[in-house]
Amino acid sequence: MVALKLHRIGDEIGVVLPKEALAALGLGEGDVVYMSERPNGAPAVLIETQHQSQLEAARAIMQRRRDVLRVLAQ
Repeated sequence: MVALKLHRIGDEIGVVLPKEALAALGLGEGDVVYMSERPNGAPAVLIETQHQSQLEAARAIMQRRRDVLRVLAQ
């Protein structure tokens, strides 16, 4: 587990990730990450940029095919 400290960066609050955390996540300067909160109130989860477009496509398909997925789930 890595402890992260919040820092004031201009008018906002930011988190500085240690080099070890960046390496473990495969991230570097200029990369974009998205935060997503889980419905059960669990802490927010970092999602790597490369998977974001896949998640958006899956959500769109699930929204369009909601009735089919509901039947398949039974």
